[in-house]
Amino acid sequence: MPKPQKRIEPGAPPQDFRAAVLAVVARIPRGQLASYGQVALLAGFPQRPRQVGMVLSGLPEGTDLPWHRVVNTQGYVPSRGRWWGAFEQIGRLREEGIEVDDEGNLDLEAHRWSGTPTKPKARRRP
Repeated sequence: MPKPQKRIEPGAPPQDFRAAVLAVVARIPRGQLASYGQVALLAGFPQRPRQVGMVLSGLPEGTDLPWHRVVNTQGYVPSRGRWWGAFEQIGRLREEGIEVDDEGNLDLEAHRWSGTPTKPKARRRP
C-alpha cells in the first residue's frame, strides 16, 4: 500500500479531513475496492477509518462520488443500521463486475485498489 500523499495534521479542521477523504474516494477506479482503513491512510489520517465511514454515510443522495467502492477490511459491505444502503452498494458493485453474495461478502483482495492513480495505457504507433 502506498504512503499517504499529503499529511494533514491530526488537529486539522473537520472540513480538511472530509475533503481529504472525498479526494481519495473520488480516485478509486471502477471495478476496484478500498477499505475504510486504506482510505484513511491515503487521506493522511491512518487512525480514523470509522470517521471515513461517517463521512461517506453523510453524503447526499444521488452523489457522483463512488462511495460504494469502499468496504470494510474483512471484505464485507456493512449493513448494520443501514440495510437499504447496503442493498444499493451491493447492486452498484455487481454492476461493476464485483461478485458480492446476498449477505454482502466479497473478495476484497481480488479487487483491491493499489492507491495509485490509474492512467490509460499509451497506444503503440505502427
